[in-house]
Amino acid sequence: MALFENLVLVFVAGLVTALATGLGALPFFVVEDFSDRWNVALWGLASGIMVSASLFGLINEGLAYAAGGFPTLMVGGLLAGVVLVEVADWALDTIDVGVHTGHGDADDGRDADESVHADGGGHDHDDHAMEAEAIATGDLKTLVLVLGILTVHSFPEGVAIGVSFAELGFEGGIPILGFSVPLLAVFMTVAISIHNVPEGLAISIPMRAMNVSKWRMVGAAVFSSLPQPIGAVVAFVFVRWAQEFLPFGFGFAAGAMIYLVATEFVPEALETGADLPGNGYKELVAGLAAGIAAMVPLMYV
Repeated sequence: MALFENLVLVFVAGLVTALATGLGALPFFVVEDFSDRWNVALWGLASGIMVSASLFGLINEGLAYAAGGFPTLMVGGLLAGVVLVEVADWALDTIDVGVHTGHGDADDGRDADESVHADGGGHDHDDHAMEAEAIATGDLKTLVLVLGILTVHSFPEGVAIGVSFAELGFEGGIPILGFSVPLLAVFMTVAISIHNVPEGLAISIPMRAMNVSKWRMVGAAVFSSLPQPIGAVVAFVFVRWAQEFLPFGFGFAAGAMIYLVATEFVPEALETGADLPGNGYKELVAGLAAGIAAMVPLMYV
């Protein structure tokens, strides 16, 4: 029974981060458009948060478990996280989901017959437009393919949540709802929830151009992160079942997230800020600094 309760708590933590993605659509309840300047800054914020969470949370914890010896398992996990994301993106690059970014009501400068492919080079504007239109049109086959793409990009965050709960119930945790919750778990849940907001905004922007209803944009944003609670439960079960592989789990989550920041978040920010003065570098750096400054102190509360 205790295991079931723990699984429920981990799933709820993952669900909280998924629901936080819906916050990215909320600005469109009060404004018609969202400036590129703020969008770039938010991607920088998300990047700073994820790098901080990986370096000062996951990697630091993995090194602690490997105290007294070379962290072979953790390094292996780091490499495995990078390889998984790269291989998954390469595989998805061969998939044509047959979604057209041109919409009858949306003038985005594309030909209406332009087909969008899953892009192995990163989770860029075309990917977000593809996800947005697949959800807007509700085509089941396309939604299944898009969910596979979303899983690649959301699963590492879910794994990070799951491994951060590895010491759930042990002494020294923070009492929450009758559970002794590790500080790292609280830190990772907060960090990934904040990180998900610009993800939700990114998928909402093309849906706004399609005149999709505001509440449907919220639902679509949440849908894009649904693999996270599943990944959290799977990772939690694995590390509780095989404690000796915990450093590998920490390394895997950290490697995948840092790689996603380097190959997807930062390029997304720079692409968004291409028309800004200085190509958006100032906004990106400001967001990075804010994300790091906000997260690092939480690890030493």
